[in-house]
Amino acid sequence: MKLKKWITAFLTTAVIASPATAFAQGDQSINIATNGELSVMDSSLYNDVPTSDMLGQIFEGLYRVGKGSEVELGQAKDVEVSEDGLTYTFTLRDDIVWTDGQPVTANDFVYSYQRLVDPEAGSVAASSVEVFKNAKAIREGDKQIDELGVKALDDKTLEITLEYPAPYLPKLLSGSRFLPVSQKHLEEVGTDNGTTAENIVSNGPFKMEGWNGTNLEWTLTKNDQYWDADNVQLNSANVSVVKETSTGADLFDAGELDYFVLTSDFVQQYEGADFVHTVPKATIGYIHFNAQRENTGNAHIRRAIAKSIDRELYTQSVTQDGSVPLYGQVPRDFDVNEAGEDYRDAKGDLLTYDVKAAQEDWKKGLEELGKDKLELELLTSDVDLSKRTAEFLQAQLQENLPGLTLSIRSVPLKNRLEMNSKGEFDMFYGTWAPDYQEAINFLEQYATGGGINFGKYSNPDYDKLIEQARTDLATKPEERRQALMDAEQIAVEEETAVAPIYQASTVYLLNPKVQNFEVYSFGRTINLRLVSISE
Repeated sequence: MKLKKWITAFLTTAVIASPATAFAQGDQSINIATNGELSVMDSSLYNDVPTSDMLGQIFEGLYRVGKGSEVELGQAKDVEVSEDGLTYTFTLRDDIVWTDGQPVTANDFVYSYQRLVDPEAGSVAASSVEVFKNAKAIREGDKQIDELGVKALDDKTLEITLEYPAPYLPKLLSGSRFLPVSQKHLEEVGTDNGTTAENIVSNGPFKMEGWNGTNLEWTLTKNDQYWDADNVQLNSANVSVVKETSTGADLFDAGELDYFVLTSDFVQQYEGADFVHTVPKATIGYIHFNAQRENTGNAHIRRAIAKSIDRELYTQSVTQDGSVPLYGQVPRDFDVNEAGEDYRDAKGDLLTYDVKAAQEDWKKGLEELGKDKLELELLTSDVDLSKRTAEFLQAQLQENLPGLTLSIRSVPLKNRLEMNSKGEFDMFYGTWAPDYQEAINFLEQYATGGGINFGKYSNPDYDKLIEQARTDLATKPEERRQALMDAEQIAVEEETAVAPIYQASTVYLLNPKVQNFEVYSFGRTINLRLVSISE
C-alpha cells in the first residue's frame, strides 16, 4: 500500500472517543491498564517496560523514587561515601522483611548484584552494571564472581566499591535492574522464580496476586510488612493488559479504568478534558538491525533504511500524542550540562530524512551484496502502536527503496523479546526507556555485549569511547560528553546499528479522584506507592 493511501485509510477509520462519563468507585482501590504482557518478574532477567513497572511496585532497592522523581533512601537508612567517590557503605533498615517473613539482609543485595554480572546466570543486565568494581572482568570470565566489589560486612551493612566515580549511582540503584531478590527464595525455586505470583517473594509497598505467568489480569495488594506501610494509602490496584487504544478508552469512559495511556488521534478527541495529562518522556522508539545477518549486516543497507523514514510525518500521522521526531540515540531534554546546554542540541541531528541519499546508500548496499532486490522482515510486538508503526514503515520504505519487499511479523511482546535475545530477526521496532539520567545510558547499550544489543553490533572504536567515558573521563565532563558524541556518530550516523525514530510523550487519562499518581519521564512509567483516592 502506498504511504499516502495508508495514512488516509488510517485516519478515516480511526475511532472517535467520547468524553469520560463515569469513574471507578472503591475504597482506596484503582483499576489501571498496561499495554503488554509480563515477561518474568525477576530484576536480572526482564527486558520490557510493563514488567519493569510491576517490579517497581512490589520490590524496593537501596534507594527508592520519591515524589517528583527525586531519589531517596529506601531499604537503606544511611549511606557513607568515601572522599574519592569509590566506596559506598550502606546501613540497612532494621524493619525490612521479605513477604515470606524473612529479613532482608546485606547478603541478599550481594547475591542479587552478583547475579547481574554472573555470565552463567542468564542476566540481560545492561552494561551499566560495570560500574561495580571488577564487574566487567567477571562478565568476560576473567575474574571470579566473589571478586565483585559488593560485600556484606554484616547482616545490616553493605559495602559497594566502584570501578570509577559515578555521582549518578543513587539514580542507577533505584532502577528496576538493581532491585534485590531473596537469596533463600531463589535457591528454593530456581528457574521458577518470578514466573507466577506464587513464585515471587518481594519487599516493596505491594504484593502481586492472581498472575499465573500468561494471564492478562492481576492485582497488586498492599504489603502490610513493608517498612513504610503506614504511608501507603492504596489497598489494591487491579491491572489489566489492554493493547488496543479504542478498548482502553471505552473502558475508561465506562468507569472501568482509572488510568489509561492514549495514543494517536484519541489524544485530540479528549483534548481539553481535566482528566487528560501529558508528560514528556525520555523513552525512544527505534529500529534495531541484526548485524549478524547478511543483508542487515551491511551498513549501507541499514543507513538507507534509516534515512528513508520521514519522522515528522510519522509523529503527525501515527503517534499524534505530542511525541517528536528523534534524529539521534540520546533524546532531548534528558542530559543537560551545568552550562544548561542540552546534549541533543550540542551534537545536532543525525540520520535526517533524505530519500536521495538513502537511495544512493541502497544502491551501494545492493552492489556489495551482489543483489538487485531484498526481502526483509520487520519484527514488532502486537500492541496497537507497534502494529501501526510497522505498517507506516512498510509503506514508506517500500516506496522509497526500489527492490525492497518488507514483511511484518507481529507477535506478543514476550515472544518478541525472546526472538530478540535469540537473534531471530532481520530488524525490529521497539521502545526503550533509560535506567538513569545520563546520556551514556543510551549509548552503552550498543557497546559489544551491551544490554539491548540484540543484533550484536560491535566496533572497537565505539567500545573504546564508551569505556573512556565510564572511566578515564568520568571526572572530566566536557571531554566525557565529546567522547559520547563521537561514539554516537559512529553507531548511529556512520554504521547505523540502530535507527532512532521518535521521542515519546505520554498522554494519559486519570480519574480525578486519584491523587498523587505519578508518571515518570524515564525509567519506570508509574509509581503507586504515594497514591490515594479522594472522596
